[in-house]
Amino acid sequence: MGGVAQRLHCDRLAGMLSSLERARHAFACRGWAEACVEFAAAVEEQASLTADDHEARAVAAYLIGADDVCEKAFEAAHRAALAAGASDAAARCAFWLALSLMLRGRIAQAGGWLARAQGVVDDAGIECAASGYLLIPGVLGALGSGDPATACDLALQAFEVGHRYDEADLRAFGLLGHGQALIALGDVVAGAARFDEAMVAVTAGEVGPVTSGIVYCAVVIECLRVYDLPRATEWTAALSAWCDSQPDLVPYRGQCLVHRSQIHQAAGRWREAMTTAEAASRVLTDPPHPALGLACYQEAELHRLVGDLDQAEAGYQHASREGHHPMPGLALLELARGDAAAAATTIRRVLQEATNPLDGPALLAAAADILPAAGDLAGARAAADELAEVAAGSPSPVLRAMADQAVGTVLVAEGDPAGALRQLRSACRTWQSMRMPYEAARTAAVLGRACAALGDSTAAALELRNARDAFADLGARPDLERTESLLRGVVGASAPDAAGLSDRELEVLAQLAAGRTNREIAAALVISQHTVRRHVENIFTKLGVSTRTAATAYAYEQGLLSRPGAPSG
Repeated sequence: MGGVAQRLHCDRLAGMLSSLERARHAFACRGWAEACVEFAAAVEEQASLTADDHEARAVAAYLIGADDVCEKAFEAAHRAALAAGASDAAARCAFWLALSLMLRGRIAQAGGWLARAQGVVDDAGIECAASGYLLIPGVLGALGSGDPATACDLALQAFEVGHRYDEADLRAFGLLGHGQALIALGDVVAGAARFDEAMVAVTAGEVGPVTSGIVYCAVVIECLRVYDLPRATEWTAALSAWCDSQPDLVPYRGQCLVHRSQIHQAAGRWREAMTTAEAASRVLTDPPHPALGLACYQEAELHRLVGDLDQAEAGYQHASREGHHPMPGLALLELARGDAAAAATTIRRVLQEATNPLDGPALLAAAADILPAAGDLAGARAAADELAEVAAGSPSPVLRAMADQAVGTVLVAEGDPAGALRQLRSACRTWQSMRMPYEAARTAAVLGRACAALGDSTAAALELRNARDAFADLGARPDLERTESLLRGVVGASAPDAAGLSDRELEVLAQLAAGRTNREIAAALVISQHTVRRHVENIFTKLGVSTRTAATAYAYEQGLLSRPGAPSG
């Protein structure tokens, strides 16, 4: 039965059933909040809840963020299963309670319940599905302690137990852990294949909602960490649809929003990215969720990119308080504020402390940007070469483009602009093919510097104008100001830059002069109305006017509409 039809069927039945029966139907319809209310009523009415009922109540409570109710319900499910002689179910409920406590950072209590679950299994004296679930904390522990080989073995054992006892949740956990271990061992392709296998079970509805959320979020995180942007985008869309189908859902909705924001950022949709990141922070704040720090970091990154540096600093501090390492963003913030020496000291220290190889590429790329500004070309060269070595062993085109850009940037700083062109053009092609406009613009800006150093002012101006217009479209104010300064140096005082207007702004001004509305301009230039509004605001600011009529008059008086980039039609 489809989701809508099933919900309508449940609604019709609700008036004829007891609280307990309504709770069971609401749970089957994924009406988590309604299920919690009806289960609570059933408990108040002293209805006879089975171990399965208590477990369902615990799951529903977990999914709406009612942690205290979840804990008590899992305890009740555990006791009811023990009383019924169902050792496997009792141990399994103890595992789920331990996992929920672990996810909330209550490690000591989680350990106690894991020990209780193990005791139940040991007393039963036989292998059961719970035996496999109890391997999962070992997988997590091995991954966390830097022992992926052990994690790999334990994950495979868990999967095999899940296969023997037809436990879809356990099989999914086993596949997830195996994929994570393979990636930690350096086999990204095989690890991604395990993720896809786990996600097939999740998207087919074979896996329970708690496990589905954990697997969704973990897979997206891992894809982003290994710079597999296409796979991360695909699974983020699936996660978004899954969350949207369950309006009551709390634990994964916020984290899903963070990932959605990261994807929007990469695609150049920064306003959407900020709105989504802010929504994620709100959802994850009450009750506090482990992903709150990631949401704060994402907000800080977006503030830094658009030039709201004080807000970025506050965001990085908040992320740090919530347990998320604020690097390399905080070091790049110091660079944006003009303190290259402090930025260099910070990034060197972070690189020395880094232990997780998956954190390395972002730090190394930042070092390749920061260290030349501080005069440390040797350090920048070492960072770029290390990043290139990492990229050479990865299937990720994003990682290879990051390395090409880093190497090209360092070559320009070292005085070898001709040698930089191949790497920079390769990076630019990748960014353009993957529709990542900010990265493409950053690379174009370095290409402009390289061409200028080679004496090719025509090509330099072309690249810098491309970069400038992209930064203006994005609202990347710090990059825009730097690029405009570079462009003024290239074109010289004899060729002033049209009152400071970019080529795109000249195009918008021509459309304004033709009397077109923002909607018509957006359609003509194939950009969003929001981008048109931002360009109009920039034009008014640069020309010192406040109306379209005044802007048009100024443009005709100064001859701006006859300049290249300002078509009259």
